[in-house]
Amino acid sequence: MFGPLGVPELLFILVLALLIFGPKRLPEVGRTLGRGMSEFRKASNELKRTVNAELALEEEPTPPALRPYRVEPPAPAPVEEPQTETPPETSQPLGPH
Repeated sequence: MFGPLGVPELLFILVLALLIFGPKRLPEVGRTLGRGMSEFRKASNELKRTVNAELALEEEPTPPALRPYRVEPPAPAPVEEPQTETPPETSQPLGPH
């Protein structure tokens, strides 16, 4: 909508400022305006850096939560009882009675 200021516009602003503030206060007003613009520029750059740093932190993938390393002992193998043959029962006693 508003384009950059041309030479006629700048001359008009300077003449208007000279009429309003006078030749003695005009340099002081200019310095104050320059300092204000400088502070504004510093603040906006700091805000940009902060926003960019926050965005960069959000984009970094967070590592998964680490769990303590624990070795599970192996499950015991099923114990098979040895097959023993039982001697056939005899009708005779084995020892002296």
